[in-house]
Amino acid sequence: MTAPSTFGLSSEARNLHWLLTNLVEEVPGIQSVAVVSSDGLLLLSSDPGHTEQSRRARPAKGPRGSSADLATIVSGIGSLTVGAARLMEFGTVKHTMIAMEEGSLFVMSISDGSLLGVHGSAECDMSVVAYHMALFVGRAGHVLTPELRTELRKSLEAESAGSAR
Repeated sequence: MTAPSTFGLSSEARNLHWLLTNLVEEVPGIQSVAVVSSDGLLLLSSDPGHTEQSRRARPAKGPRGSSADLATIVSGIGSLTVGAARLMEFGTVKHTMIAMEEGSLFVMSISDGSLLGVHGSAECDMSVVAYHMALFVGRAGHVLTPELRTELRKSLEAESAGSAR
């Protein structure tokens, strides 16, 4: 994974980037990670190529190899499970795990509707991934304020604008 530039970001934003990098590098089988706001916007990504331009440049297995696509999937699954929980009157959704033939998808609530999504390989240990996601959520949940979400989103937009040139 190539770490995105954290120059000019607040210490909280740099810490979230560090936590995300650590999650990807320390947990075997994680292919991509996305942190998504409650309105479905990508806030933080393990994929340095989250733009449309970089998706076309390199084929990859998974949600087109892009954390932007992963964010879309995570947001949709988050909405679907929240709706199901309301309909069933089972309380709030804590996490969702989907096992497929060639990979896994994990979605976990962070705070205020924000979600952590992880795309894992078929060989990943689902319990290990879930455990490390819970650690990330525990560490990140209290700092993911509206101000920090705005900062992260603007950082991604600036990065995208810079790579489009």
